[in-house]
Amino acid sequence: MTHAITSSAEERVPEVTYRLQHQPPLYFIEIVDLCFDLFDDYTNVTSRMTLRRNPDANADANVLVLNGDSGISLESISLDGELLSADRYQVDQEHLIIQNLPEQTILEIKNKIYPHKNTALSGLYLSRGKYCTQCEPEGFRRITYFLDRPDVLSRYTTTISAERERFPVLLSNGNILASGVEDGRHWVTWQDPFKKPCYLFALVAGHFDVLEDNFMTQSKREVALRIYVEKGYADQAHHAMYSLKEAMRWDEQAYGREYDLDIYMIVAISDFNMGAMENKGLNIFNTKYVLAKPETATDDDYIHVLSVIGHEYFHNWSGNRVTCRDWFQLSLKEGLTIFRDQSFTEDVLSKSVMRIRDVNNLREAQFPEDAGPLAHAVRPDSYIEINNFYTATVYEKGAEVLRMMQTVLGKEKFRKGMDLYFKRYDGQAVTIEDFVKAMEDVSGMDLSHFRLWYSQAGTPLVQVQDDYDEHQKIYRLNISQHTPDTPNQKNKEALPIPIALALFNQKGEPLKLNERKDSETMLHLSEPSQVFEFKNIQQRPIPSLLRRFSAPVKLQYQYAESDLALLFKHDTDSFNRFEAGTRYALRVILSLVLDDQHEKPLVLPDDFTDIYAYILEHGSEDPLLLAEMLNLPSEKYIGEQMEVIDVVAIHHSRELVLQLMAERLQSQFLAIYQRYHTATQQNEFNIATIGQRALKNRCLFYLMLSPKYVELGMNQFEQALGHNMTDTQAALVALANTDTPMRERALNAFYTQWKDDALVVDKWLAIQATSKLPGTLNHVRKLLRHEAFDIKNPNKVYALVGSFAGRNALHFHAENGEGYAFLREMVSQLDKLNPQVASRMVQPLTRWKRYDMERQSLMQKQLQSLLQEKNISTDLYELVSKSLQ
Repeated sequence: MTHAITSSAEERVPEVTYRLQHQPPLYFIEIVDLCFDLFDDYTNVTSRMTLRRNPDANADANVLVLNGDSGISLESISLDGELLSADRYQVDQEHLIIQNLPEQTILEIKNKIYPHKNTALSGLYLSRGKYCTQCEPEGFRRITYFLDRPDVLSRYTTTISAERERFPVLLSNGNILASGVEDGRHWVTWQDPFKKPCYLFALVAGHFDVLEDNFMTQSKREVALRIYVEKGYADQAHHAMYSLKEAMRWDEQAYGREYDLDIYMIVAISDFNMGAMENKGLNIFNTKYVLAKPETATDDDYIHVLSVIGHEYFHNWSGNRVTCRDWFQLSLKEGLTIFRDQSFTEDVLSKSVMRIRDVNNLREAQFPEDAGPLAHAVRPDSYIEINNFYTATVYEKGAEVLRMMQTVLGKEKFRKGMDLYFKRYDGQAVTIEDFVKAMEDVSGMDLSHFRLWYSQAGTPLVQVQDDYDEHQKIYRLNISQHTPDTPNQKNKEALPIPIALALFNQKGEPLKLNERKDSETMLHLSEPSQVFEFKNIQQRPIPSLLRRFSAPVKLQYQYAESDLALLFKHDTDSFNRFEAGTRYALRVILSLVLDDQHEKPLVLPDDFTDIYAYILEHGSEDPLLLAEMLNLPSEKYIGEQMEVIDVVAIHHSRELVLQLMAERLQSQFLAIYQRYHTATQQNEFNIATIGQRALKNRCLFYLMLSPKYVELGMNQFEQALGHNMTDTQAALVALANTDTPMRERALNAFYTQWKDDALVVDKWLAIQATSKLPGTLNHVRKLLRHEAFDIKNPNKVYALVGSFAGRNALHFHAENGEGYAFLREMVSQLDKLNPQVASRMVQPLTRWKRYDMERQSLMQKQLQSLLQEKNISTDLYELVSKSLQ
């Protein structure tokens, strides 16, 4: 729920919620009967709740406090069929307080809400003529008064009534119980047999096209599958259906989890704050993660749909059947389900490339979070606004913690631990301790030390020094760890850190490390410093450290450039091959940054491009991996390696490296492009064609850095437009960053072709917002007034404003501060409409301490201006105030 801070002058401090102050609910709500009557200007809501006193709650308490919202118009309250007199209850903006309830009772509340006024897109709202809900984390209290907390689990029956012609589809959780028609209106009753918290409640009403299929479970039960999309978009739902069936099949095979209802539904909605929501049996999705066909969606879009469809389906067990006791345990469902969906996409697509992409995402989103003013543990200790804790730390770092747990226990014991967890806690709201206890009970291991990963914030720094004793043929690694201080956490304890290791000789051959002749071993670092010895090593080896990124840490080891080159060419772990290339490129670019800062000439060593020439010549067996290896570290990631981020020097240096790679390797890039161009114009979605398109388009990117190949890109754009979005977008991105008349021609042609497809127009907005050409901010301001932009639609805001502020460092961090002022203006407007979106948009400003003093001052000024806003939301207040502390 979003609360407003009435005025900065009043110095009202928002309420802080603390994990250790958690108390069990006074009452359980065992059964909920809901009735929704949908009308144009309002919705009537009747909630009939069967309450039972919780024997474990405070015995002296006799006051029931239900959560609510100022947008609710209360009409009546009844207890056991009798109207409640006014002296028995109180109402304020956020609560309904009822005095002296009996041990068991039936409480009925009637109220009105106004979905058409709901711009926050939380609770029940109207999206382009369709009713939709979003109740996680605290949206249900905007619908009716309730114990809006995840540890109150109830069985729901929901009846929806609406005008039949305008709202022919009426959906809620569970299975259909009954339906009927009366005087131009119709009604449907849904019943969910499984207990769930109110954040999993869902309602949808409107006109939709539907794609139908079915799935036979492992116990031979047939499940009806339905995907509801806006009228005219059913042809874009086939990949989502494929993804759903793959996810259902994978979860049965990998975890023994079978679906439990007669029907599984997905609804795609245009106006949605999140990516998707796992409401029991009725997943509500942002259209971005459902709609896909080759003409409108890139290969990466297809991968994202596969991943998110899988993620929300996997929640049926890791989040729904077993849910979290309170929001501090959010990673119990989200970190676990991210881990499951990452494993799923690795198995379906490519283990190596999906791992590389997941780690890149972690490093670019979560590592900066750990190093900034908003750093928090995977399980936080307090919050002001829970919406702000749907973070990369809770999700992605939480997933890495579980990956480490699987590494420590082994896959077989981890799977048994998951089986026990689901069996033991089915139908319950539990804690992270409960999950870890299941793993301990199965494995017989004491994981008390491992629990520190959930409570300590910050990214550990692991430093490695080595020594080779030529006489005794012993190779030693001295490994130490240190986690920097974070807000409210100092003097961190040593963590258990699994470090996968291999050793290579000077020919690039892996060495045997033990009597079993294994070429890889796992080092378990658990102390501040430890020494590991390897005997019978005939010559000084090259260590391949942290293979598969076996722990979410920053690794420091002083590799020689020749060693990095050897690992880049020969490491048998695909992730560490990629990592060696990244480390080598980082070293070269950071050296150029230093030269740029000292106004020295920038010179790229020939050896650098010689290594990439070798990679191009020998990497064709896995084109998708090769495409990733040709991708230099991003400007954002380069900046994270610097104590003070120098945006301009990073941009100049990286651009120089790209330009010289393009010149020196031009013939190789052109040969690969020509080899794959015709073959990849086909639209199949499989790992082979995805890889070929990715490699071809990476080569095109380099080629178009030369003016003589701009026309080649324009030709690909024109050939692919309307047929193949992967190729279309690759060419358009390059054209949008090139000062050529073809740029405007391509952008105009793209918009003309796709102006009626909202998701494709989002691509058009984002491509322009991330252009490195001068005048980009002025152009973004013009696009705010374009017919394609709608500030009330989160996808439009993320595409235009979010892309500029989050993915265009050069122009956002302009020396005059105009980028900062622009973001502050947008955040101020958004906070009045949709505080969740506003708090997401403000985050680039919250990392102000990483920049030079002039930029720090300019960013602080904008943050302080936001803090002085009248009626600032708690969502925004929490992030801004913490970042300024």
